[in-house]
Amino acid sequence: MDKDLPSIKKWVVLYPVYINSKKTVAEGRRIALEKACENPTCAEIGDCCSHFKVPFAIEIDKAYPRDFFQRGRVRVLLKKEDGTPFNPAIATRKQLMLRVAELVPRHPGRTKKQEPASTSTAGPSKSGKHGKKKR
Repeated sequence: MDKDLPSIKKWVVLYPVYINSKKTVAEGRRIALEKACENPTCAEIGDCCSHFKVPFAIEIDKAYPRDFFQRGRVRVLLKKEDGTPFNPAIATRKQLMLRVAELVPRHPGRTKKQEPASTSTAGPSKSGKHGKKKR
C-alpha cells in the first residue's frame, strides 16, 4: 500500500452481487437489470478499477452479509484527501458500478471462458428400441 493513501477501512465497498444481473434487488443488486452484467468476479471488478485508474483492494476472505456463500469484495478509493475524484468520470459509487458493469462483459478472461460453452451437438439419437428389428 502507498503511504499517501488513507486507511482502507474508509474506502467504498463494492460486492460483486451489486452488479450481478442474475440477482434481484431483494438479493442485493443495486443497478438496473439492463445495465448489470452476469456473474462478475472480484478479480474482474479489480481489473476494471485499475483500467479506470482508481485505487482498489480485493478482500477475498470477506462475505456478502445477505448471502455468506458470496465470497469476496472490492474496496475502492474514489476521492483523494482534498475531495477531488481520482477519475473525473467516476465521482460516485453508482457511477463506478455502472461503468464496471459495462466493462466486465468485455474482460479478456471472460471472452475466453464463454466460447467452449456455446458449442453443443445434441442431436436425436437412434436407440433401436421402438422400431422393428431387421433380420
